[in-house]
Amino acid sequence: MGSKIKLLGMCIWLFYLPSFTFIVVNTQDNESGRSATLKGSVVINGRSVIGNIDDDFVCATLDWWPPQKCDYGRCSWGLASLLNLDLNNKILLNAVKAFSPLKLRLGGSLQDKVIYETENDQQPCTPFHADTSQMFGFSQGCLPMKRWDELNNFFEKAGVKIVFGLNALVGRTVSGSAVGPWNYTNAESFIRYTVSKNYAIDGWELGNELSGSGVGTSISADQYASDLTALRNIVYNAYEEIDLKPLIIAPGGFFSADWFKEFISKSGTSLDVASHHIYNLGPGVDEHLVEKILNPSYLDGVASTFRDLKNVLESSGTAATAWVGESGGAYNSGHHLVSDAFVYSFWYLDQLGMSAAYDTKTYCRQSLIGGNYCLLNTTNFMPNPDYYSALLWHRLMGRHVLSTTFSGTKKIRAYAHCSKQSKGITILLINLDSSTTVEADVTLSSTKNFLHRKMSDDSKLVKLPLHYATETAREEYHLTPHDGNIHSQIMLLNGNILTVNSDGDIPSLEPTYVNSSNPIIVAPYSIVFAHIPDAVVKACI
Repeated sequence: MGSKIKLLGMCIWLFYLPSFTFIVVNTQDNESGRSATLKGSVVINGRSVIGNIDDDFVCATLDWWPPQKCDYGRCSWGLASLLNLDLNNKILLNAVKAFSPLKLRLGGSLQDKVIYETENDQQPCTPFHADTSQMFGFSQGCLPMKRWDELNNFFEKAGVKIVFGLNALVGRTVSGSAVGPWNYTNAESFIRYTVSKNYAIDGWELGNELSGSGVGTSISADQYASDLTALRNIVYNAYEEIDLKPLIIAPGGFFSADWFKEFISKSGTSLDVASHHIYNLGPGVDEHLVEKILNPSYLDGVASTFRDLKNVLESSGTAATAWVGESGGAYNSGHHLVSDAFVYSFWYLDQLGMSAAYDTKTYCRQSLIGGNYCLLNTTNFMPNPDYYSALLWHRLMGRHVLSTTFSGTKKIRAYAHCSKQSKGITILLINLDSSTTVEADVTLSSTKNFLHRKMSDDSKLVKLPLHYATETAREEYHLTPHDGNIHSQIMLLNGNILTVNSDGDIPSLEPTYVNSSNPIIVAPYSIVFAHIPDAVVKACI
C-alpha cells in the first residue's frame, strides 16, 4: 500500500512492503544556482548482520624499503623502514597508542629478501643496498636481533598486535617462477628466538605477493600449501607450552580465483587467514587517480574481488577467514597530494566499508609511515587525513555489519554497523559530489522489535523513518578538507583543524550533538559518521 503525507513542506510517498518501508523524496536544486540540496534516505536492514569484523579491523603496515626506494623520480620513504624508523618519536608512539590496540603487519616487497640474524646463522648481517640487477632493485638485507628487540620494546609500549611476514623464497631457485621447497631453517630460528623473549606475535604470515602470477616471481599453489603446513608445524612446536597460538596467514598476494581455490583446498587446517592485497587504483603516476576515487562505478569495481574470495572460502569448507593484508590504493608508493591528502579518505573509508560488508575481518593500510600513502607524514610524523579517518572508524564502527543502501543519488556511499562499545548504530556517509549538499533521513527495515507506528486498529504496523520516532540527540563527526581543497593534507572535524599539540598528543575527536528529528546533513566533498545511540536494532542486541 502507499499513503501520501505532507511533512515539513516536502512531498513524500511511503510504500509498505512486508519487510520494510521505502522513502521516495523529490529533489530540488537550490534556486540560486550556486549549490544544490538533495534529499535522500539511508535504508538499513537491521534484522541480521551481513558480516563480522575483528575488533582490531583497522590495521596498518610497516615496510622494509630503504631511503633509496624511489618511484617516478620521487624518493618518499626516508627513514620509515623497520630497520631505521625513529622509535623514540613521541608522535609515533601516541598515534599508535590512540587505537588501543592497532594491528600492525610487518612486511612488504622486500620481506622475501630478509634474513634474520640468529645464533645459528653464520652470514654477516648487512642492510639492503641498491642493486638494479636484483629483484625490486635491492640486495638481500638482514634484521639484527638487537633491532628486533628494540622494535618489540616499542610494540609493547604502544600496545600493538603484530603480524610478521616471513621470507618465503629462501632455498628456492628463482627463474621466472620460484621452484623447490621453502628452506625454513632461518625462519624457525627467528621464531624460536621470538618465543624465548616472550614477544607477543598475533600472526605469522608466509611470503609477499607470490600467489597467482606473482610480483617479481611466483610459487605454485601446491608448493605454497606444502610450505604452509611446514610453517604451522614450526609455530605449533615453538609455541608448544603457550595456549594461545599465533595465526597462520598466507599468501599475502593478489587474488586469483583458481590459485586461491587450489591453495586453500590443499592447505586444509593449516591456514587460519587467507590474506590478499588491494591496489585497485593503479599506479601512483596515474593522472586520473582523483577521477577514479570520485567515480562510484569505479569504486564498485573491486567489490567482485571481496565477493569472489568470500565465495571461495565458503565453498571450500575451510574455517579460514579473509584479510586484506596490504592495501595502498595506488601502487609504487602512491601519489603525493592525493594518497596523503583528504581526497584519499573517500577511497579508504569506502574500502573499509565495502570489505567489511563482504566479511573481511581485518584491513591493513599501506602504510603507517613511508611512501606517499602513509597515515603519518614520513618526515615529521604528523597525521595525514586518513589517520583520523582510520581512528574514527576504529572507535565508532562495531563488529557487526548491517546491510545499507542509499536512495537519492549515486554520489553518496553509505555503510552502517552496530556501534562499538555503545548502544545503537553508527552510519558512515561519504559525499563524492563537489556541489551538492545531501539531507539524509534514516530508515530502519525491521520487524516488531523496532520503532514503528500503528496506522489504525486494523492495519499492519508500518515503520516510519527513525527520526520521526525519536527526539534524542545523536553524535555526528563531520570531516572536511581545509579551505574546501580535497588535495589538502589538513582535515577538519566539525569545522576544527585536527593537529597534534606541542607535546605530540593526538587531538580528542569530539562529536557535535544533533537533534535526531533533523536529517543528517552531508556537505559537498565531506564525510560524516553519525552515531545513533537509541536506534533499536535486532541485529545489534
